[in-house]
Amino acid sequence: MADIKVVGVLGCGLMGSGIAQVAAQAGYRTIVREVSDALNEKGKAGIAKSLDKFVEKGKLPGADRDATLDRLSFTTKVADLKPCDIVIEAVTEDLDVKNVLWKELDALCGPDTIFASNTSSLTIAAMAAATKRADRFVGLHFFNPVPLMKLVEVVRTVTTSRATFERAFGFAKSLGKDPVAAKDNSGFIVNLLLVPYLLGAIRALEHGVGTVPDMDKGMVLGCGHPMGPFTLLDFVGLDTTYKIAEIMFNEYREPQYAPPPLLRRMVLSGMYGKKSGKGFYDYSSNPPAVADLGL
Repeated sequence: MADIKVVGVLGCGLMGSGIAQVAAQAGYRTIVREVSDALNEKGKAGIAKSLDKFVEKGKLPGADRDATLDRLSFTTKVADLKPCDIVIEAVTEDLDVKNVLWKELDALCGPDTIFASNTSSLTIAAMAAATKRADRFVGLHFFNPVPLMKLVEVVRTVTTSRATFERAFGFAKSLGKDPVAAKDNSGFIVNLLLVPYLLGAIRALEHGVGTVPDMDKGMVLGCGHPMGPFTLLDFVGLDTTYKIAEIMFNEYREPQYAPPPLLRRMVLSGMYGKKSGKGFYDYSSNPPAVADLGL
């Protein structure tokens, strides 16, 4: 198989823009596709801001920032990803949306092109089956914020060839990441362990075990976690956690993955965490105050 030289990224939101940034920083020509020019411009501005921070902190020479931006191009056309040696998908966690894109790309891209999904909860097999290249399909699950987090879960499904897996694993290393091999089960390694912990914290709150700040403090000081479960939930997004939990519960049918009623009520109320301004904490003040959840 040919070396990877051109990287395609589907989606330029929080994860997609981060993946595009690290690929371009690693020297790859990177083509990013979004559904609108406005979203492309927003993603491009976010990448430029991120790179500027690295320059300000002395972690990246200005010339390297400029070279990284030069290696990036943005488009609204899926067909423009045709020359890519690997295409990484980072769109919404909706299997139908993903598979429409994969089917279109499958007919466009060359036989050596690897398809990779950044999904955090769906199985890779459910996407690979929509294509005629199930042997060249892997999961590449990055973590937020992508430019800072070293971990990538490289997911091999039952149909992924050994050569494709090794090629994808090597690609992750070339981005400066520290990859781990994961099996194609919903949640892979990290979310399989993390989601029940986060949902358990919400259930403990529902049962009056402790307050939000006390449970956060307990896990930080008692277990050495960098942040407590409720701070992490607000950071990840309660809507995102809810969707992941539902997917995992449908996969395993185990109570530990079922979204608690409080999480469901908060999401229905538009309380998504930091991105909406209110979750378990209220971000309208600095420092954030504990939100009044009527408990």
